[in-house]
Amino acid sequence: MGSAQDRGKVAERLAAAFLEFDGLDIVARNVRFGGVEIDIVAREGSTRVLVEVKARGRTDFGGATGAIDRKKRERLLRAARALLAESPGPVRIDVVSVEPEGDGLRMRQYRNAITE
Repeated sequence: MGSAQDRGKVAERLAAAFLEFDGLDIVARNVRFGGVEIDIVAREGSTRVLVEVKARGRTDFGGATGAIDRKKRERLLRAARALLAESPGPVRIDVVSVEPEGDGLRMRQYRNAITE
């Protein structure tokens, strides 16, 4: 596994812990809905939360959230629709970014980041 993949797996573990600390229940990790891999599936009350984790080792090329392009948004929406078809109820899509800042990392959750 290359260093970028290693960073991604560590970022997913950190994001899961971050979300749990914020009160969400982690239901699954690295699962597929509609042919789309979702990094984290969580639950906040009755809402199912599909979470895309984006990590970057540097911020000088647009940062982690800049990697969520139109194609990625469409894929995440397709996953949400597949989950809804499987089981009705509230669903939202969040993005968690993990980026270097000073001597550490900055993690940020963008709630309901992708909508139709």
